[in-house]
Amino acid sequence: MNRFVVAIVGLAVTAFPCLAESLAENGMASYYGGRAHRGEMTCAHRTRPLGSMVTVTYRGHSVQCRINDRGPFIQGRVIDLSLGAARALGMMSAGVVHVLVE
Repeated sequence: MNRFVVAIVGLAVTAFPCLAESLAENGMASYYGGRAHRGEMTCAHRTRPLGSMVTVTYRGHSVQCRINDRGPFIQGRVIDLSLGAARALGMMSAGVVHVLVE
């Protein structure tokens, strides 16, 4: 559900998307090898700026990852995590899991 902040300026009423809501995503995550130094917490995301940091949460565990690549290119996935980030989240045995990305 989208939430909006409503601003009344003079006689005009304008609705802006709520920034906090628009930055959070739910979806499937997978992990990949390569393109990072061993143990580095990095990830691939389609639209967020390269170099920005995101918090990924799975089953009560959270890690902060730096976006260093574009992807994932598999339909239905919102983020690909490096091996180090996947290990820290405890998702290695599952492979693909449902996460919250903020």
